[in-house]
Amino acid sequence: MFNKETKTALEAKEAALRLAFAPVAFQATRALRDMGILTAVSNSRAAGITIEEVMEQTKMSRYAVRVLLEAGLGMELVIVNDKKYTLTKTGYFILHDQLTRINMDFSQDICYKGMNHLQESLTEGKPAGLQELGPWDTIYPGLSLLPPAVGKSWFDFDHYYSDLATPAALDIVFENKPKRLLDIGGNTGKWALACTAKDPDVEVTIFDLPGQAGLAQQKMKDAGVESRVHFHIANILHEELPFPKGFDAIWMSQFLDCFSEAEIVSILKRCREALNEDGTVYILEPFWNRQQFKSAAFCLQQTSLYFTAMANGNSQMYHTDDFFQCIDDAGLKITEENNQMGMNYTLLKCKKK
Repeated sequence: MFNKETKTALEAKEAALRLAFAPVAFQATRALRDMGILTAVSNSRAAGITIEEVMEQTKMSRYAVRVLLEAGLGMELVIVNDKKYTLTKTGYFILHDQLTRINMDFSQDICYKGMNHLQESLTEGKPAGLQELGPWDTIYPGLSLLPPAVGKSWFDFDHYYSDLATPAALDIVFENKPKRLLDIGGNTGKWALACTAKDPDVEVTIFDLPGQAGLAQQKMKDAGVESRVHFHIANILHEELPFPKGFDAIWMSQFLDCFSEAEIVSILKRCREALNEDGTVYILEPFWNRQQFKSAAFCLQQTSLYFTAMANGNSQMYHTDDFFQCIDDAGLKITEENNQMGMNYTLLKCKKK
């Protein structure tokens, strides 16, 4: 997928110029979407719509409508014939596609300002851009403190992909009917609730930071399963704090990509000790080299830079070569790899060596 040049020199220069103006184009696209212009164009269907008609519908000035629509022509969001604008396929996806909307909102609300500190983050190994959101060492203690709209953008991005994989993953995890399951990075408790609904006998322990655990505790009470869902509240990076033990299954969904390779090895070693002898560690991750489409790999590769500048400064969306080495170094072996989970996820089943 990434092993040969695919563009002519002219196409390559065009791509380079698009990157040079990418921040401008991104904000123009948001304005076209959020200020109602793309909606007005979309509603006109094949008939098209004039600038004057867009002005009437959006209550915007001629200048504002004109500069945005002309920018939209260059970005191929709209086309124009006889002074009437119609929506392109790309414009349609910007306006109507849920995945694209979630990615754009995440890029704007979580990443945009902080990415100005990317080079500093790469040099220092710290998320220098996080200062644009709050005064935390990593983003995770601050998630429950973000303004509601900003927090929604983060959680929508975090949940959208993994939620699609949940039904199939549940079937695999509960093939062996685990009685005690450790949910590491349980977040708002979605997986724990799914587990308790799947099996009326399973007991789940959520392992997470205080802010996230507080959100999950209320959800367990609301669902009436608080007697079967327990909490281990701690920072997983504090290696001196032992994991609870005696689990048949340990679950981590889009969690280990939040850590460096050394930290992943440390976490997995402690997972190994927390397992019963025949227990299984289940790891759900989107690996960029396991993607069917180049656009999906692109999204994951760029998401790595969110971890660099905003989240923690030292993690990423991994290639399997690097990630699988961490599993081996931790004294675990992969017994099964399923690359057909949801939209673009891989589910790994790991056992003690």
